[in-house]
Amino acid sequence: MKPSKMLSMAWLNLKQRKLRTALTTLSVVIGITTIIAVASLGEGFRGEIRQRMEQGFELDVLIVFPGSFAAGLREGFSQADIDYVKGIENVTFATPLITIPLTEDIKLCNETGVKLGAFTVGGVNFTEMREMLPQRFKLMNGNFPAENETGKIVLGYKAGIVNETVIAGVGDNVSLIMASGTLQLNFAVSGVLAKGGTSSITNFDYWAFISIEDARKIVHNKDKPYQIILVKVSSVQKAENVAKEIEKHFPPYSVTVFVPVAFARQVDSILNLVQMFLVAIGSISLLVAGVGIMNIMTVAVMERTREIGILKAVGAKNRTVLGMFLAEALLIGIIGGLIGEFTGYLFSYGLALALNSFLQPAGIGVMERPDTQRIGMTPAFSPAWMVTAILFAITICIVFGLYPARKAAKLNPVEALRYE
Repeated sequence: MKPSKMLSMAWLNLKQRKLRTALTTLSVVIGITTIIAVASLGEGFRGEIRQRMEQGFELDVLIVFPGSFAAGLREGFSQADIDYVKGIENVTFATPLITIPLTEDIKLCNETGVKLGAFTVGGVNFTEMREMLPQRFKLMNGNFPAENETGKIVLGYKAGIVNETVIAGVGDNVSLIMASGTLQLNFAVSGVLAKGGTSSITNFDYWAFISIEDARKIVHNKDKPYQIILVKVSSVQKAENVAKEIEKHFPPYSVTVFVPVAFARQVDSILNLVQMFLVAIGSISLLVAGVGIMNIMTVAVMERTREIGILKAVGAKNRTVLGMFLAEALLIGIIGGLIGEFTGYLFSYGLALALNSFLQPAGIGVMERPDTQRIGMTPAFSPAWMVTAILFAITICIVFGLYPARKAAKLNPVEALRYE
């Protein structure tokens, strides 16, 4: 019998038992809906995290810290360390950073004694920082200090503006006061950085920057004054090799090299595992649907035993009977898969809306910092997942329909005709 004729007969048989067919197909629809919704939401969440990481980190910039989790905090870096890092192959250039955390004993105040909004003062080479982070280290107004110019300070956006009130701006004088007034350094504000917004290591909204020459006057360890080295690599693919070369120069566990691209890859792998786990859970519902299909088709074989006997009596072969029942399973898989993809599309958006409401409840926003970015769930539909889902539905239907189909094919025609 031709496949088209077989499919036509299978379609007619399904139409004769509409309610049973609808309920059987519904179980497949539920399974595919679950898989599509979970997969699309997982893919959308991965995309959101990937985008946030690309916004939050420069993938071609490594950050080198002294110390490690195993060895604890260590002393800073010397100029010789900086020169070594600069000489590593595939390093475009490197620049040191001196950090001065602002505490109760170290304050940054304006001319009237009001504390600025900065959390940290960084001693930098302004020219190198502009070249290292051109998208983040840019001015909203004012100018950067000239090369080797001292006595000037550049404020982060939130350092000079506290609660929407300008505490210090371009042209104002600010003072770095240490140890309850025993030491005071005065700076003229030469510029204010543009608002960063994103939460990341290189968000400088709450920083203030002075020249590295001014910062050296403050630190106690004159031989190793640098706490951070920023390293720009020639390409993202070379980042991990450069990190290994940097670690070779120092004693084991004495430095930590943050490699953004490796971190992003690890996070992506974890999210991928979580997505696969959720899809596997969703697939269980489709397996349950397959058991239902096998049960329904077994009952159908018993009900149609005499019909099968007549077919065999007029010359139908075993493979023809087998093909008829498998064709019914195939049609259920195709119809259920197509409807399931459509309902999965709708369900994923409904689920995303509910999750977004849960993640961003009304009223919480007023308590958050205004520059805090919230994570949103948006489904992302992959053609690969759509094709995989419908193929999985068809496979499940055929696999679970194989037993009753073989049972029907092996029926003895004489016994089948005598079956009551």
